[in-house]
Amino acid sequence: MSSLSVAVAAFSIAFTCIAADAIKIGNRLEPFFDDFLIEKLEGGAALRLHRPEPKEVVLVTDKPWEGNTCAYYTIFQDGDKYRMYYRGSHWDVAAKKSTHPEMVCYAESTDGINWTKPELGQYEFNGSKQNNIVWNGIGGHNFAPFKDTNPDCAPEARYKALAHGRAVKKGDKKPSNGLYAFQSPDGLHWKLMSDRPVITEGAFDSQNLAFYDNVNNTYRDYHRWFNNRVRDIMLCTSKDFLTWTKPVGLKYTEKAREHLYTNAIQPYERAPHIFIGFPTRYLPNQGQRVEPTFMTSRDGLNFNRWPDAVIPEDAPKDRKGNRSNYMTRGLLKLPGNDREYSIYATEAYYTGPDSRVRRFTYRVDGFASASADAKGGTLVTKPVTFVGRELILNCRTGSKGQIRVELQDRDGKAIKGFALRDCRAISGDQIAQSVAWKGEANLQALSREPVSVVFELRDADLFSMQFR
Repeated sequence: MSSLSVAVAAFSIAFTCIAADAIKIGNRLEPFFDDFLIEKLEGGAALRLHRPEPKEVVLVTDKPWEGNTCAYYTIFQDGDKYRMYYRGSHWDVAAKKSTHPEMVCYAESTDGINWTKPELGQYEFNGSKQNNIVWNGIGGHNFAPFKDTNPDCAPEARYKALAHGRAVKKGDKKPSNGLYAFQSPDGLHWKLMSDRPVITEGAFDSQNLAFYDNVNNTYRDYHRWFNNRVRDIMLCTSKDFLTWTKPVGLKYTEKAREHLYTNAIQPYERAPHIFIGFPTRYLPNQGQRVEPTFMTSRDGLNFNRWPDAVIPEDAPKDRKGNRSNYMTRGLLKLPGNDREYSIYATEAYYTGPDSRVRRFTYRVDGFASASADAKGGTLVTKPVTFVGRELILNCRTGSKGQIRVELQDRDGKAIKGFALRDCRAISGDQIAQSVAWKGEANLQALSREPVSVVFELRDADLFSMQFR
């Protein structure tokens, strides 16, 4: 082999190794919810958690079969309709007892703000079927439905749910305790998929949820357990919703041992390779109050958990009491608004004749950001390979703020035509802002080559990036 051939072969091997080390992001959206893509933050740049903005009350649980301890809300979009499921229950504070059995209630909406409780005529309450009850059997305490996106799902099981129950079957020496599986063809008429619980390892007094993971083609369940007497979250998976793997406890970057009650985990719609969750921190030594927090994961098991509450007690009222500040499960994009997501949280639990659900809004991708004040800072990504002809940013700056972007090679040198000085400064508030460089720089020519992206931030928040 000639010396030239040897050199070419060596270069090819070296380039392959370099490319293999780079993170392949292709054309997927990459939010800055964690430090997965970040090589370093310099100057005043840092990751920053954001809180949603409180809006109006959307639901009051004022029906006789509802009450002041309605809980474990599940909300999701289904075509041009939004569906809400929740527990109907009431606690007599003076008598210290429930006033009626727990049952599953249903509401629906076309805009995510105005909700109706249809009279479904399925189950009787106090001699009448004029109510919105969709289930009153085993599992009424924490029934958690979802619409199955598995392409192989049978029509009669298009909607599924998990719920906790105990039942004694003929021949059993003790009750069957665990999570039961349910199915429905329309989201309104439900039945058990098995007369035995499908998940039995854990402690299930919480909103134990499941969904179909379209990226990994599997069902995921997240349910509560006790991790050395601390309330925590477990994961197991299934291919058929009936046979599940042995549950394992989640792992967190945040090392503080805190009680986590509900988890509200789901794939993030705009970046489905990332899971987001709003675990509710339970503080038994502070009047049993609760507060939602935020966490994300790239694999569904190892989570980056932020320590601060995203909905504090004063947002805006009646959230200080015992279990009065739970995040519901669900993240909705409302009609005619592609700039924000709506989430929902409970208030006034135990304190009155009923309780309430309030809407909050997040900017799209706006749970966290890479941020810098007026003094400025820099974010440098790890080497990545991409596919696309433009770079799109979701960002916001102050009136005198700006963002500039540079692309660097593996030696940390600016690529010709893509230096900071070549970039047209970005300012304002944009969900999808294209980055432009002066001259005739051809971004597509760099596709599939390892590059590091440098963001110079001044009085700015960078929420996400995407090559496309």
